[in-house]
This record gives sequence, structure tokens and C-alpha cells, in this order.
Amino acid sequence: MDGHGGRRTQAERDAITVEIGYALVSAVFAAAVVFGAVAGPALLFDLPGLAETWLVRAALVLAPVLFAARVVSVLLRFRPGAQPSQPGRTSPDS
Repeated sequence: MDGHGGRRTQAERDAITVEIGYALVSAVFAAAVVFGAVAGPALLFDLPGLAETWLVRAALVLAPVLFAARVVSVLLRFRPGAQPSQPGRTSPDS
């Protein structure tokens, strides 16, 4: 149901689906970049055992945290019907 007690239109359902897809894809990309940036040196270079272990572990912690934070932030910003129908206009008289 929407904020007015009625059912959602197909356009609203489509917009929500697209937003969820965007949130997931952008979160996977961001998590992969962070994982690569943090664990990459450990995987590419011959580092001492402790440094390699800590870099990989840090990446394994940071990537899922970033993934969750990105999904939540994108979905919280998305508010169906919160934007004016014509961007830049705040009232019908403008």
C-alpha cells in the first residue's frame, strides 16, 4: 500500500524494483572495489605472513559492512512520491 491507503501502481512497483536493483549492483561494485583495494596488495605481492593475514581479514570485514551500508543508504534515500513531478518546481504556481 502507498502512503494514501491505496494500492501501488505498476509504475511505482517498477520504480521500487529498479531502485532495489541499483542498490544491490552499486553495493556489490563498491564492496568489490574496497576488497580489492585492501586485500589486493596481500594477494599480489609477497608480504610477511602477518601483514597478509591482516589485510585479507580487514577486507573480509570491510566489504560486507560497506555492502550493507550502501544498500541501506540507497534505499533510505528512495522515497516514492517524495519528489515533485517536475524537478525544480516547488509549488504549482512556480
